[in-house]
Amino acid sequence: MKAFTGRKCMRVVAALAIGVGLGGADAPAPYRSPWGVAFAPDGAVLAVTDFTANAVAIIDAASGGVVRSVPLAAGGAGVAWSADGKKLYAVEGGGGCVAEIEAGTWTVARRFEAGFNPLGIAVAGTSLLVTDHARGKLLAIDAESGGLRRTVDGLREPFGVAATPDGRLAVVTNLLPCTPATDPAASCAVSIVEFDGEPRRTDVRLPAGSVLLRGVAVSPDGAWAYVVHTLGRFSLPTTQLDRGWVNTNALSVIDLRGKRHLATMLLDHPAQGAAEPFGAALSRDGATLWISLSGVHRVARVDVAGLHKLLAGDMTGREHLAKNENAIYGAQNTWLMVKEDPKHLELLANDLTALYVAGLIEKRPIAGNGPRGIALSPDEKTLAVAAYFSGQVDFVDTARVAVAKSIPLGSAPPPDRVRRGEMIFHDATYCFQQWLSCATCHPNGGRADGLNWDLLNDGIGNPKNTKSLLYSHETPPAMALGVRASMEVAARAGFVHILFREPSPEELEAVEAYIRSLRPVPSPYRAPGGGLTERARRGKELFESPATRCADCHNGPFLTDKRSYDVGTKGEFDSSDEFDTPTLYEVWRTGPFLHDGSALTLEDVLTARNAQDKHGVTSTLSAEDIAALVEYLLSL
Repeated sequence: MKAFTGRKCMRVVAALAIGVGLGGADAPAPYRSPWGVAFAPDGAVLAVTDFTANAVAIIDAASGGVVRSVPLAAGGAGVAWSADGKKLYAVEGGGGCVAEIEAGTWTVARRFEAGFNPLGIAVAGTSLLVTDHARGKLLAIDAESGGLRRTVDGLREPFGVAATPDGRLAVVTNLLPCTPATDPAASCAVSIVEFDGEPRRTDVRLPAGSVLLRGVAVSPDGAWAYVVHTLGRFSLPTTQLDRGWVNTNALSVIDLRGKRHLATMLLDHPAQGAAEPFGAALSRDGATLWISLSGVHRVARVDVAGLHKLLAGDMTGREHLAKNENAIYGAQNTWLMVKEDPKHLELLANDLTALYVAGLIEKRPIAGNGPRGIALSPDEKTLAVAAYFSGQVDFVDTARVAVAKSIPLGSAPPPDRVRRGEMIFHDATYCFQQWLSCATCHPNGGRADGLNWDLLNDGIGNPKNTKSLLYSHETPPAMALGVRASMEVAARAGFVHILFREPSPEELEAVEAYIRSLRPVPSPYRAPGGGLTERARRGKELFESPATRCADCHNGPFLTDKRSYDVGTKGEFDSSDEFDTPTLYEVWRTGPFLHDGSALTLEDVLTARNAQDKHGVTSTLSAEDIAALVEYLLSL
């Protein structure tokens, strides 16, 4: 694989040909949506990817002005600098490329192929480490030649990536779990990849319910990784939100030398959630960790130096913790228990007071809405925060933990109803005590978190797998049992029974408009050019064959007849044996499958979980037929 200027990357060529990212005299101003931020090594400029404007903004760090906007062929996400500051690397997600931008001239010098849908990026020596979000891969690209050095498979929607200073280890966060939803310990893993010789991947599972792993930072000595994520309490019925009953938000510490999970602490306060932790940035001495809390429009500062002392049972300087003064919170003294026996570290994942009583965390609001990427300036006096929905970067004075100035990326229209709905969908301040947002269970633009939830719409004790909202307005009824007549009914019920808020008509209409706007993204399992592979064409024939009867129920423009059937998957506690027929669009990204998430793969759906041939006559198919049918389904 070689570096190229755009001619060999057809998706980039097509995008550039129609002016994506280039605008024009008559083109309407795009929304501004800063995602990734990175200071140049000398601190002179800040690079900011603009997801919806398809550009990288270059900001003068001293004056705070945008000095250049570099067009990209697709929405920008991750961004990183070369060690010498001469090159800037920006991910072009939908284009499948990384753009190499020359510092100073701010022009795209080359583009490197980077999988199907790259997202996160880190520089490790002479390699660019890039997460291919759609195909579940980590790519190691030679920064000099653009050639692909290594590919690491087996990840689940990998999101962020960081490297140890020596470049020997990469730490990857996975957005979704690789476990059946019926697993009581269902959770995501942090993937540690060793590049000393052939790549070796170690997956470190986090506590049950840990999903949406996004930001990651590695300590300067390469000993620790810090990962931020949500921690859902999916084993409990959603009868209340108080004290993190349904959802909490967390920081996990990973021991990189031992390749193990050390501890998980909650970022929330007993009376207020810290919804949607997103970005993570660590000080050069490894003592202070900064976290963006996207759902509540705040940043958090965590004293990780003090945290490590307490995790090791050292209360020096915090002797008050040994006196059980946190009893005023009505909680056990977890730190004292950890000091007495390290096995009690696991209790921290359920202690909403631990970071607060120890004086380890401080949270402050930013000026903008929806903070995502964050970065510390080289002198560590400034924290740059990408406020996604406000189209600006907030410069936070780290000494005061207060916004010093806000820098808009450019002109933008006022939010229309769809954009307003997207903002509400991701905003946890619409939730009682700010524990979660709609996007907590429906991340990735209204898709699914891979967990089962015991909602109250069909009684208590029969959890169902989260469904994608894609085409939910076209495929009524809603929910696995069809208990909501339409998407609109379900949306209001979500506000009332999950966010515990009565929405205004305007708020509800905006969210409905956003859900209606969702469109499927191209499948990464199609052939180059977007057509079906030969095996998928064979699978399509099988799917539409009267012998398999797959198309009896999955038909029409949305591949569903909108009816409910007994497909032989009723569980012990299910109140009905008939379940709604879902659309199959984007089924490649909606696992685990079936109403209870009991099938980890599509092969499981067609074989192990189809013993009675009730959802397709597949028992007579050969292994190759099953593989062909799966490949067709993955192409949808």
